[in-house]
Amino acid sequence: MIKRARHIGLGVIAALAVTLYGAPVLAAPASPERVEVTSIKAVRPTLVNTISALQQHDAARAKAAFEDYDSAWNGVEVYISTRSKDLYDSIEHNYQARIEKTLSGPNPDTATALLDAQAMLAKYDEAIALVSKAAPLNPLYDDVARLRIVRAHLREVNPALKAGNIAKARKSYTDFNDQWDSIEDLIKERSADAYVAIESGMIKIEQALMPDKPDAAQVTALVNGVMGQYNGALAQVAKEASGR
Repeated sequence: MIKRARHIGLGVIAALAVTLYGAPVLAAPASPERVEVTSIKAVRPTLVNTISALQQHDAARAKAAFEDYDSAWNGVEVYISTRSKDLYDSIEHNYQARIEKTLSGPNPDTATALLDAQAMLAKYDEAIALVSKAAPLNPLYDDVARLRIVRAHLREVNPALKAGNIAKARKSYTDFNDQWDSIEDLIKERSADAYVAIESGMIKIEQALMPDKPDAAQVTALVNGVMGQYNGALAQVAKEASGR
């Protein structure tokens, strides 16, 4: 009985506290970040990796990291170019172009590339801040970005083959193939013919990449064919997004 009375007493005290002071205030759950914000933030680590490699004067690793950046950036750059042409031009046509030129030389000047990469990261952070604070764009821009992000893997295939890096060409195609299901409906909705052509072309690319030494000319032609169909649908979604 005494134990029960104690329990009742505590319950009464708790009820009285709520009556006098109100229910405890619970923190509101944080709103999830928009796809635009998370997509742009996801690219940032590739630029950080580039800087890290340059700080260690490892030009080869810096070049590989910056290639990863370029591929990832191609997927999300539409957000920045739509919101701020000046910021986009600074990132794409100023710093990126200079870094690529420096790293493509026979004896890359890692010190110069590092300064440009650090300045570029500052501009990229400006882009993240801009997007985070801005009102959402037309939701169709997310579809444009999704299509571009998946397409980025296919864009890597031909350069890898040209460089003789068959393993990378295969991996890039596999990445594209694995992500195709996530956006295929966007293609099909715009053009059933393009969808069928892409599906058919993908099977041929996979088969052409199977030999130990793939026919680079054949694979290149097949990739270009699929890319053409893909870009046609992408252009239509982009047009819808911009309201033109």
